[in-house]
Amino acid sequence: MFELKERDGLARICELTTPHGKVTTPVLLPVVNPNFLTISPKEMKERFGVKMLITNSYIIRGTEALKEKATSSGVHELLGFDGPVMTDSGTFQDHVYGDVKVDPKEIVQFQTAIGSDIGTILDVFSEPDFTREKADRAVDETLRRAKESVPEKGKMMLAGTVQGGVYPDIRERCARDISALDFDVHPIGGVVPLLENYRYSDLAEVIVASKKGLNPSRPVHLFGAGHPMVFPLAVLLGCDMFDSASYAKYARQDRLMYSTGTRFLKDLHDLACHCPMCSRNTIEGLLQMPHDQRTRLIAEHNLHVCLREIKTVKNAIHEGSIWELVEMRARAHPALLEALKTLEKHKKYFERFEPASRRGAFFYCGSESYERPTVLRYQERYFSRYRKPDTRVLVGFEEAQKPYSKHYSKEIAAVSDKVDASFMVASFFGPAPIELDEYYPIAQSVIPAAMDPEVRRKMNAVMERHAHQHGYPLAVMWEGEETLRFLKEMVSGSPKKRDQDVLRVCAVLDMQFGKGAGDVLNGKRIDLVKSERTGKIRNVIIDGMHAFSMRAGDGRFTLKLQGGRLLLEVLKPPKMRVEIDDEPAEFAAKGNNVFAKFVRECDPDIRPGDDVLVVNSRGELAAVGRALMNREEMLAFKRGVAVRVKDSSD
Repeated sequence: MFELKERDGLARICELTTPHGKVTTPVLLPVVNPNFLTISPKEMKERFGVKMLITNSYIIRGTEALKEKATSSGVHELLGFDGPVMTDSGTFQDHVYGDVKVDPKEIVQFQTAIGSDIGTILDVFSEPDFTREKADRAVDETLRRAKESVPEKGKMMLAGTVQGGVYPDIRERCARDISALDFDVHPIGGVVPLLENYRYSDLAEVIVASKKGLNPSRPVHLFGAGHPMVFPLAVLLGCDMFDSASYAKYARQDRLMYSTGTRFLKDLHDLACHCPMCSRNTIEGLLQMPHDQRTRLIAEHNLHVCLREIKTVKNAIHEGSIWELVEMRARAHPALLEALKTLEKHKKYFERFEPASRRGAFFYCGSESYERPTVLRYQERYFSRYRKPDTRVLVGFEEAQKPYSKHYSKEIAAVSDKVDASFMVASFFGPAPIELDEYYPIAQSVIPAAMDPEVRRKMNAVMERHAHQHGYPLAVMWEGEETLRFLKEMVSGSPKKRDQDVLRVCAVLDMQFGKGAGDVLNGKRIDLVKSERTGKIRNVIIDGMHAFSMRAGDGRFTLKLQGGRLLLEVLKPPKMRVEIDDEPAEFAAKGNNVFAKFVRECDPDIRPGDDVLVVNSRGELAAVGRALMNREEMLAFKRGVAVRVKDSSD
């Protein structure tokens, strides 16, 4: 069982339930070879906090003493580890040495017999240099073996590996077909050569293609990815599990792993680490030790660094800063930076999983920040959802301190005193009407004044698009008193008094729920409750009933039930609706959360963090709440909350 707990886009914190306990992902599984124990599994658990291990069932099966003990007492007793254990099948050994003499069904049966929590099929390893035809044949054989293996798993969880070389379409086909089978975990295989040769762009393409075809309710294991350099990027792309033999392999070569790369001990001036091993030792002392002792200590350091990076990634997911972490880590190696830049072509895919807003601000970390899905979403929704006020004049301002309405308050007042105008700022994200200056991500962003010229060019292109589409007969950029004189000469008539607060409410409703959502205000009596301290809108009362509450953190609305009723009238199905079975709808109406397994259908435009309408099979409103998943996830997950109910009808 796999349950979503927290997320930041495709990056997610989930709970994986196994026969030997629960594990929180992302998780690193240290590789344990029972024949060569650098650090014992018992120490890994007690000293390092390791929650789960992976070992090779083919090696165990091929070593008579290990096979006998594993068969009689189980793999957990063999390793001396009472937590979850995953076993590999020998695919990599078969590929490298070509002497794996085992039937695909037999190796799954053996993994079941030794009590593995998660077994793995014997798939066909696809090298990056395979031709399309060879990669296709390897996938066909992998799928054939997968179909044969599933009936042999018994109560054991089984991992079905995605292969396909470096061909995205073949990877996606393999992922889609293997997802249709009764697997519990999906490793992405054949990536070790990409990792060894720093082909991170190809690695990213492989992961994205695989994710597009995989069932989102199952954990994804990036096979052979054991270096902390790749953890943030891989998690950003949706990987949940990693395994590492490198912590021990590199130690035997006197190589120390860091989140930014690998260093030979002899080349270091300082250990530059505060893990227990580095805190107790010096470079000189390590170099003077016997090789085995030094190997053991460097392995400890490497394992500490790997586990610490997993914790760093989890913290970034919790904070909503996974993009910032990846962009900073990408500076560690040109190949990582290149991989980050290749993600631009997939941002529409990423946008489907991108949260509606985040806990923290959008931090600009470099030109790549402009390609985040948050920027794309704002621009797409502005051009498709925003409705300008019925004014004939638009006055534009340059980027400035936020909130814009406060920074430019004197200028806005001066213009409004002379002409009937709307106001807009040429922001990093695109056109930012003054009514949206508190809306995420406009207000919740930290952008430097000096930016990459390429980013400036892209920003200008968006503003040029706006210039051709805004629909104002007259549009000018603010240039001080000269602009006031020009407007007075060009515009006749007296300015119309406009309620900027109502304009703000209408604009946010349209941007958040869809074009036309602001029509709920038409012909209604509107009362606004404002913060005494900040003067910002807090509650929207429509005809005497509390309909919406504006959140201070992201400038978006939290729905009240009355607001849901009003939106139900103006938004055509399936807009912003999550349809659930009738019996669960009765529970939702009493304030209970909506579980994914009860979702019948869902608006494909809903994103994690959106406020949604929970309806029964007849389209009747049962509750309103916050979506934790998008449509494809709601329809795939059989466990976990899909909508956290905020207000209900009973």
